[in-house]
Amino acid sequence: MSRAASLAANLAAVCDRVARAEARAGRAAGSVKLVAVSKKMPAADVVAMLAAGQTAFGENYAQELRDKRLDVESLRLAAAVTASPAWHFIGPLQTNKAKYVAGLAACLHSLDTSDLLDEVNRRVPEGQVQSCLVQVNVAHEPQKRGVLPEALPGLLAHFAHCPRLRCDGFMLIPPASDDAETARPHFRALRTLLEREASVPRPGVQLRELSMGMSHDLDVAIEEGATFVRVGTALFGPRTSI
Repeated sequence: MSRAASLAANLAAVCDRVARAEARAGRAAGSVKLVAVSKKMPAADVVAMLAAGQTAFGENYAQELRDKRLDVESLRLAAAVTASPAWHFIGPLQTNKAKYVAGLAACLHSLDTSDLLDEVNRRVPEGQVQSCLVQVNVAHEPQKRGVLPEALPGLLAHFAHCPRLRCDGFMLIPPASDDAETARPHFRALRTLLEREASVPRPGVQLRELSMGMSHDLDVAIEEGATFVRVGTALFGPRTSI
């Protein structure tokens, strides 16, 4: 089987898995958006996925997104693939790297400090509004990025000072575990936070998205309300250097 055929088969399997999880949870078909995590994968793989029908791609490194989007565009046009990718930035973002993704990504999933909000807001081109998610450290893991739940209201209030940003929801990376069920309470806690904070009107804040769930636990995440799932290994296989 060719690499393109293998990727298309993987995509079909993951889409079927998402659809079955939606049905089990009593959710509408298509209520969950699949972000294919293409970090460290070659541009040719992204174009093959585009040809197979996948359009949302996630990158963890700002400079990789900056460079890969150009490579993908060249290959896409050469291959006469009509679909265009929507890039999502899902990794930790440093303020000095914001210039590489602000205004270019369809959504930034990992904003977590007021300084970062200010810098991204400064870098978004005039006339644009950048969709953002706030990364929340629900489990209070000291080694992980993300605003703590108790500091979340203050960070959401800061969007009022960032007219080129719009907070559309929250993102979560749960504690590492091979057992998907161990992530359930963290997914549930994030959904509870979103429901609570969505009841408070704030300028620049329209909470409706939950970015949570990866290859091994996306089924549980969908049951707990995920609207974005970020899937890499189940689609592309083990990562290799580009």
